[in-house]
Amino acid sequence: MGEPFIHATAVVDEGAVVGPDSRIWHFTHVSKGAKIGARCVLGQGVFVGPGVSMGDGVKVQNHVSVYAGVTLADDVFLGPSCVFTNVLTPRAHVERKEEFAPTPVGRGVTVGANATIVCGHALGDYALIGAGSVVTKDVAPHALVVGNPARRVGWACRCGEVLPESGVCSRCGDRYDVTAHACRRVKSRG
Repeated sequence: MGEPFIHATAVVDEGAVVGPDSRIWHFTHVSKGAKIGARCVLGQGVFVGPGVSMGDGVKVQNHVSVYAGVTLADDVFLGPSCVFTNVLTPRAHVERKEEFAPTPVGRGVTVGANATIVCGHALGDYALIGAGSVVTKDVAPHALVVGNPARRVGWACRCGEVLPESGVCSRCGDRYDVTAHACRRVKSRG
């Protein structure tokens, strides 16, 4: 694996860790204490707060804010201008840094453009958050959620396709056990 690429206009604070083969683009700021995994891509104008942890293979599109308290597992995709909050009741005149709520984001999750993830809610593995959605509660693994507030409207395969009622992915052939409240992969095509 090779050295990370950091654009000349990006700021990576001393004490931040950037993994091999990662790329950090124009006007991005990675704060002290943040950990960026291997093969990650951080687009233009991204902010990564102190203590944020990103797994391997994470892709963060332009103008995304990932604040303290957020943990991203491997292979997460964050669409353009999506944002994570870290305090439930912010006030400019009240210091609440001790109240940052943890927001774990599971493996393979996709968050669409301009979506907002309210802090303190877990996004399960391979969940798919629709563009512009506002997440105000936990999201189950493989759930497809849309709207404000975000509501589940279906289930998504690991490959990103929306699953039909049969639970067999039309793109990759993986099979899922799908119920009204859960989705679990039971067999891959290969």
